[in-house]
Amino acid sequence: MTAPYYSDDSVTLYHGDCRELTDWLTADVLVTDPPYGIGWRTNGGGGNGITPGRHHDGIHGDHDTSARDEALNLWGAKPALVFGSFRALPPGDVIETLIYRKPADSGVLGTATGWRRDVEPVYVLGSWPCRKARWSAVIAARGGICNAVKRTGHPHTKPLDVMEQLVAACPAGVVADPFAGSGSTLVAARNLGRRAVGVELDERYCEVIIRRLAQDVLPIGGSA
Repeated sequence: MTAPYYSDDSVTLYHGDCRELTDWLTADVLVTDPPYGIGWRTNGGGGNGITPGRHHDGIHGDHDTSARDEALNLWGAKPALVFGSFRALPPGDVIETLIYRKPADSGVLGTATGWRRDVEPVYVLGSWPCRKARWSAVIAARGGICNAVKRTGHPHTKPLDVMEQLVAACPAGVVADPFAGSGSTLVAARNLGRRAVGVELDERYCEVIIRRLAQDVLPIGGSA
């Protein structure tokens, strides 16, 4: 068994490749924002007064969907919510697709059509309990994203209110995030009184997660 990089009463975090670690597989439900397979990177251009330009070399494993698909194959048929991109193939056996509507200060990079790239799919996978329809399939962010990205350093940072909405809708049990990034899922689960286990390949983001979990009032403008 691999020793955790960090652990407290609510969250256990591992540093490494989720395809090589197994502890996260004992959780009950998966909520994750994996590499999309779109080769995302930015050279710092595109600032337009709404979203400032910034440079980032990209996300590990984002050259294709193999990291995502291998992790989901390990996860099996347990319930899962998986973020994605409309520019990449979805995982297999999607039972429903939710829409994440991004904040008004996002989605301007890489588009020249006048329409922002301000929505992402969230794929519902696995075996879920039968429930009456009660929520909209559009998950809207209330806070901004740019300040959160600056403070966490992770370009795909998700607003905390979005992650809390998703985690709150999940079946009971421990929440797993094998692509933990800046820790959005882990913080949301902790805030909702749930246990969570995460894996992150990039050690700099493991440190970001630890700082956020250790500081209940990290000033990130309502986003994670």
